[in-house]
Amino acid sequence: MSPLRVSCLTLLAMIAFAGNSLLCRMALRHTTIDPASFTSVRLASGAAVLYLLARTRTSSARGQGSWKSAVALLIYAAGFSFAYVNLPAATGALLLFGAVQISMISHGLWRGERLRAMQWLGLLLAAAGVIGLLLPGLTAPPLQASLLMIGAGVAWGVYSLRGRGAGDPTRVTAGNFARAVPIALLCSLLQWRSASVDPAGLAYALASGALASGIGYAIWYAVLPGLKATTAATVQLSVPALAAMGGILFLGEPFGFRLLVASVAILGGIVLVIVQRQR
Repeated sequence: MSPLRVSCLTLLAMIAFAGNSLLCRMALRHTTIDPASFTSVRLASGAAVLYLLARTRTSSARGQGSWKSAVALLIYAAGFSFAYVNLPAATGALLLFGAVQISMISHGLWRGERLRAMQWLGLLLAAAGVIGLLLPGLTAPPLQASLLMIGAGVAWGVYSLRGRGAGDPTRVTAGNFARAVPIALLCSLLQWRSASVDPAGLAYALASGALASGIGYAIWYAVLPGLKATTAATVQLSVPALAAMGGILFLGEPFGFRLLVASVAILGGIVLVIVQRQR
């Protein structure tokens, strides 16, 4: 794969990941679909697309997913949806990304990984950014929604760690999505009294699952072999920025000083950890 093609596909994957935040926020803000139904439709459409993509692959690597990973995936997807009822797109994406990275770094520490002084500084800076964003104030995001998004990020971190060495990423992801669907549908049935689906909300959920999730993940897995580890990690820093731009352009959301400072602290701190780790 040529460098230009790798760059274009990488950008497309990052836009897809940021698009998940925008599509979910649009659906829950501008339509009547409820978070549980959005989650079920997203997972079901994502599972269908990933199944079709996995069937077309000729890779010798195998993989089928697991129920534990499916539960982690469902916790992420549900927390993501319920949090975006009240969170702006940029704030949600930043909290999600920060929680994912901090949880994965913390797992490395628990497993015995040793951090250098600059890495500790980066980790503390990122954690301070998350705490500063949540401190009470006029511009603070809703605490309950923020905690839901942080929980979703931790669940995605667990999901990512469980996926290491599990086999072909597309097949594994397809298997996990397929396993998560019946659990999500059961959760939706338990909340049938508050269920609501309209055509616009259904379209957003389908786009989030089929395009931003299914095809987005497939593109990302396709370009990963062409990226260095540090590049693959740092390029994901663009997702909160893309979500913020989309929130401003398409949703008319503000980007205040508190969010700017928190973004610099969280993303800058994670950069320090990643770069120093590679060295």
